[in-house]
Amino acid sequence: MSPVAISLLLGTAAGLANLAGAAIVAARAWSRTFLAYFIAVGSGFMLATALAEIIPESLKRGGETAPALILAGYFVVHVFEHSFPAHFHYGEETHVEPFRNRRVAYLALGGLSIHTFFDGVAITSGFLISPWLGTVIFGAVLLHNLPEGFAIASVMAAARESRHAGLWAAAALGVSRLIGVVAMGMARHWLNAGLALSGGVTLYVAASDLIPEVNKMHGVRTVLAVAAGVAMVVVLRLAFGPD
Repeated sequence: MSPVAISLLLGTAAGLANLAGAAIVAARAWSRTFLAYFIAVGSGFMLATALAEIIPESLKRGGETAPALILAGYFVVHVFEHSFPAHFHYGEETHVEPFRNRRVAYLALGGLSIHTFFDGVAITSGFLISPWLGTVIFGAVLLHNLPEGFAIASVMAAARESRHAGLWAAAALGVSRLIGVVAMGMARHWLNAGLALSGGVTLYVAASDLIPEVNKMHGVRTVLAVAAGVAMVVVLRLAFGPD
């Protein structure tokens, strides 16, 4: 299979994880403790992927322009998440007041869609470079997709939309990711730029979205969960990474 075909297949799998997170909110059969530790592991894995894999590869391939593009990717998500909608959390949204306005809820969906678009760009960029990089980026994407589905479905619930609206919103995130896959596949000559932008986006989601949620929890178990996510990247690199 071609790198783009593999990316489309895995992007679809990531979208199903979004739907799973949204479905859990819709069914109300979920555990806060499970989600908290899932976010902790995902944050460690994603942070390690950004800092140890995507960004170093971007700097190696992108030359002098890479740092600026990494920074641009970081701020693209920052602007869309914080300037337009009220800030949301990677879990069931308990601060409902900011989202009672339907427009704010859909702006939140738009902000997350920018992020998922770059998920698709990141996965495709990785597979265009090497199967290892594509796989580890996909792992980072997949691990934060369940809480991402939680986030958008709970925002829709806070806006007093139907539970089905949360599922449709999660599906929209999946479509946005697939658009990112196709866009990167059609713009392969921008591969280095796409990877650098994706590195900034990945770093933002790990360090500014997920880690702050983890920091609300206390105890050694939380630290160990984040460390486990980091260790997963290290073990995978030792076992399957390039020489």
